[in-house]
Amino acid sequence: MSVAVLSQPMYRLGALMTVIALLTTGCAVAPGMRMEESAALPMTSGSDQTPGEQLPVPVTEVTLASLDQMEGEVEHRSDASVEALLGHATAYTVGAGDVLQITVWDHPELAAASGSPSPAAARAFDPPPGFIIDDTGSLRFPFAGNIHVQGMTVAEVQRKLAVELGKSFRDPQVTVRMASFRAKQVYVDGEVRQAGAQAVNDIPTTLYDAISHAGGFSPAADQSRITLTRDGKSYDINFVRMLQRGVSPSRLMLRAGDLVRVPARDESGVFVMGEVAKPVTAVPLRNGRMTLSDALSQAGSISSATADAGNLYVIRGRGTDARIFHLDAASPVSMVLANRFELEPKDIVYVDGNGLVRFSRVLSLLLPAINAGLTAGLVAK
Repeated sequence: MSVAVLSQPMYRLGALMTVIALLTTGCAVAPGMRMEESAALPMTSGSDQTPGEQLPVPVTEVTLASLDQMEGEVEHRSDASVEALLGHATAYTVGAGDVLQITVWDHPELAAASGSPSPAAARAFDPPPGFIIDDTGSLRFPFAGNIHVQGMTVAEVQRKLAVELGKSFRDPQVTVRMASFRAKQVYVDGEVRQAGAQAVNDIPTTLYDAISHAGGFSPAADQSRITLTRDGKSYDINFVRMLQRGVSPSRLMLRAGDLVRVPARDESGVFVMGEVAKPVTAVPLRNGRMTLSDALSQAGSISSATADAGNLYVIRGRGTDARIFHLDAASPVSMVLANRFELEPKDIVYVDGNGLVRFSRVLSLLLPAINAGLTAGLVAK
């Protein structure tokens, strides 16, 4: 009877050992052996494809030629954004909320029509003395009535007002000045020392001015990925690359309503995983630049014991737009390429394991089943 009880678990153990032999011979014929490279890797299709369909993901070998092509694409995108924002300074035009100081010489009584409080009674949030342009863009002045001035320069407002007052006064001498700029603002957000709104005045505001007025970049700022949003469209600005290429940020003119956002460097992190000393989210350097060598350095380099240095991959993008780059890092010369390979935010750097590592992992998955079979046999006994 005892023999019959033991024969069943022993049979199970023999079957499991047979499965292990079949799996291991299929997974790794010899430790360290590398699979043959293919032009594309399979990728699970999205919901809009036939269930189970495999879509090819192109694999690009990292070479000097491919690096030159990628650098050219990055420079083209950066130059296109900068060219679209470069402009010339234009005169300030008044708008709703601006306050004008208007003087009609020999007629001081007209100034009393502004209705501004006396300096003693003024509060901190009150506008300075003067004539406020209403929300329709109109200016109301004695003997001139309502004058639509929105979009006019100060000189144009002065000429228009003199013409209207000339109907009641003989050759009036009119002086118009800006008392307060309140109609237009730009906004600076993110990793600057003093984020917030900045009033646009008669001195044209450039990108350099806006960042300077915000106290400059904070230590955590990513200066290479500044975003400028204008009229619902976003432009990517590489502040560091502009300086390297001799393009002054003072040539990039801002307009009313522009939003400048400076992201943090940790928002542009890269995931390094696989056979490295410590899987980590690598963060760009102070200038916002991060190469493949920088990312591997932050991860403690490739593991010499378990990594297959010939199979180093960079995965970029998602879904059907994903791209995979392959680098054979087994040769020290290849690290010259890694030092030129610039990573982008959310890239995944993966270092594959060698054949022995894959073999041991298959065993670690199957050993719980073996232990479960032995335990069942002992319980049955």
